[in-house]
Amino acid sequence: MSNEETSLLISEVQLLLAEKRTSLATLRTGIAIFVLPLSVLTILISTSRYYSVWEVPHLIIPLFILCAFLIILAVYLILRAVRRIKEFDKKIESIGKKDEYINKIISTKI
Repeated sequence: MSNEETSLLISEVQLLLAEKRTSLATLRTGIAIFVLPLSVLTILISTSRYYSVWEVPHLIIPLFILCAFLIILAVYLILRAVRRIKEFDKKIESIGKKDEYINKIISTKI
């Protein structure tokens, strides 16, 4: 391959790696959102001796609905990020098959 084509393929790999980094940030955000309802529920359970759930349903029901929404959002973000990361890995691997120099760079293990 010519030097120009190799340079273009390297730029394409860099773009895909930037997109992969964005997906990893989305994955991290999804995990953080998933932990939030679990933390709230843990606090509610640990302080449950100070209140009765049946006396405050107007507070508990909206809280559970919000927690369910956050869990659904977190699962969506996590699954979407994992799927996109796998897609980027496949694309990078296919680019590596096009050029021996890029394949050597990509397949280098630390």
